[in-house]
Amino acid sequence: MTGSSIQPRQLAFALPHAESLTRDNFLEGPANAAGLALIDSWPDWPSRIMLLVGPEGSGKSHLAAIWAEAAGARAISAHALTPAAVPGALATGALVVEDLKPQDLDERALFHLINLAREDQAFVLITARIAPSAFEVELRDLRSRLRAVPTVSLLAPDDALFRALIVKFCADRQLPVDEAVVSYLATRIERSYAAVRQAVELLDSEALRLGRPVTRALAAELLRNG
Repeated sequence: MTGSSIQPRQLAFALPHAESLTRDNFLEGPANAAGLALIDSWPDWPSRIMLLVGPEGSGKSHLAAIWAEAAGARAISAHALTPAAVPGALATGALVVEDLKPQDLDERALFHLINLAREDQAFVLITARIAPSAFEVELRDLRSRLRAVPTVSLLAPDDALFRALIVKFCADRQLPVDEAVVSYLATRIERSYAAVRQAVELLDSEALRLGRPVTRALAAELLRNG
């Protein structure tokens, strides 16, 4: 076969990257100060069962991971919680229940969990995007118990924390960026944790696919096309 001008397209492989969830790597700011104070104050909590509420990507899982390490807590996704799983989940005396949502809530399992945790004097940290007190719950006793659980809220990031999050998410992906890229992203994407994560993922995958460094020009091109 004679020489061809067709060049093979570079493939971008979605390699796994490590997101550091240690206490030293948690970015503190006014938006999450109450959440960090809750974790740092354990075991002197106002209640053995606490709710940590905040938007997607607001640091709930990071804070829960810090607490789980300190408390020796197990972790379970809320959608995987069943009545039969409750005793084993509480076996260490501390449990993280991640991402409680109204659409896949097993009311009897959560009711059983709250009751058993109180009986066993276990600690439980529940994370959710919206306060469970706003859920439409059929079990009256569960509804009253959820309303009684103290809630700590995480807020949208301020400017300093927002810029620091961009740098952190890039560092987690070993993605070198300069101040021009950070400033450009900080002024042009939605001020939310989820938007930062999505923008950095896009930059990383497209830079790899195109074989280009991450620059302000690339960021502008991708956001304009997106």
